[in-house]
Amino acid sequence: MTAMNLEVLIIDPQNDFSDRPGAALPVPGAYEDAQRLARMLNRLAGRVEDIHVTLDTHQLVDIAHPSFWTDSAGQRPAPFTQISMDEVKDGLWRTFNPQFQQRALDYVTALRDNGRYALTIWPPHCLVGTWGHNVVEPVAEALRAWEEANFARVDYVTKGHNPWTEHYSAVQADVPDPSDPTTLLNSRLIETLEKAEWVALSGQALSHCVANTVRDIADNFGEQNIGKLVLIEDTSSAVPGFENLAQQFLTDMKKRGMKTARAAEFMN
Repeated sequence: MTAMNLEVLIIDPQNDFSDRPGAALPVPGAYEDAQRLARMLNRLAGRVEDIHVTLDTHQLVDIAHPSFWTDSAGQRPAPFTQISMDEVKDGLWRTFNPQFQQRALDYVTALRDNGRYALTIWPPHCLVGTWGHNVVEPVAEALRAWEEANFARVDYVTKGHNPWTEHYSAVQADVPDPSDPTTLLNSRLIETLEKAEWVALSGQALSHCVANTVRDIADNFGEQNIGKLVLIEDTSSAVPGFENLAQQFLTDMKKRGMKTARAAEFMN
């Protein structure tokens, strides 16, 4: 495997997903993943054409955060609660602002109809302006070194800021909002990656944002291009309890032609 026009896509390598003190949504193994990824980036710095980094980006008021919802007793949902269409329809979960109830019902109905994840309430995470939103330091240092050595700029892509839809995939929201272009398919990023010879993939978490991003890229890539996607398998981990989703993603994408490699061996 030779590196001709090698591009790197790193999905949500942020502090709040790192298993370090203070992280809002730690993924076990994520900090060691970041260290391995940083070493790989430093080793390949002169051979990487471009680096794209997605940033999960939220504010406190968000349909997938506890503050958005209340039950009949006025209690907010605990993190990791799953809210179904029927529960919203029957009023078991209500939006904190009653004016939002119908739009929220439309949203969870769309999730069901599209075969997406049930609405999951997450701990507030990757809030704009906080430490948790920042790139985890080993990766941040490697990115700065790459920029300086190559007189280039990392392509940072924010996603998830729209409060009305989850945005696991870095290239489109779970339920796109036609009035918000940031939720629609990011054809610019997909077309850029499509021109690469190889695309190294990394990030957090394997079960959610990595899986959904890679699936969406593949679905819009053309099957003949999927073979240029290489998941760096020891730089990405699953959310606890969702390991089966990560494994299913790996199985499905390998069948479609995606390759995998370990960080120390990739392009070595």
